[in-house]
Amino acid sequence: MQPAPRSDRPAGTMDELRALNARFIHNFITNDVPSHDAILHPAFISIWPTGQRWDRATYLKYWATAFNPKLIPYWDVRDELITVIGDVALVRSTNKATRRRDGNEVTGMTMYTDTYLFENGAWKCIQAQIQAVAPEYYPPDDTIVSVYIDGKLQPRAA
Repeated sequence: MQPAPRSDRPAGTMDELRALNARFIHNFITNDVPSHDAILHPAFISIWPTGQRWDRATYLKYWATAFNPKLIPYWDVRDELITVIGDVALVRSTNKATRRRDGNEVTGMTMYTDTYLFENGAWKCIQAQIQAVAPEYYPPDDTIVSVYIDGKLQPRAA
C-alpha cells in the first residue's frame, strides 16, 4: 500500500532537499554555525566513522572550526542521491577532499547520509552519518555537483 500524497508539503520537495544539501555543505565550508543550526532538528545526532555519537551541542561546537581552507584546499560534492519516503528524506552524497598533512597532500572520499524529517512545514536534519569510501568505490567525476577550492565555491561549467 502506497502512502497517501502529502498536501502540506510543497511540490518542489526534491529541489528543496537539493538546496538543503548544498546549504549543509556550504555551512561546513564557511563554518556558518547559525545557518547550520537552523536546519538541524532539536533531536539531531551525528554518527562518525568510528561509531562515536555526538549530540547537537557537541556537533555545532565542532562545526565552528572544522573546515580550514589552508588544510583542505579542495572539496567537492558528488553522486547525490535523495530518497523521500513519507515525511522522511535520505540525502546521500560523497565528498572528495584533498587535505594537507605533514607537508603532504592526501586525497580521499567520504560518503554521508543525512536524514531529514518533514515536521511543522519544514525539513530538518535529524541525523548525519559519515563513512570512509574505499578507492574502488569512488564515484566518477561526472557525478560532481559542486566544487570548493580554497574555501570558495567554484562557478559551474556550462
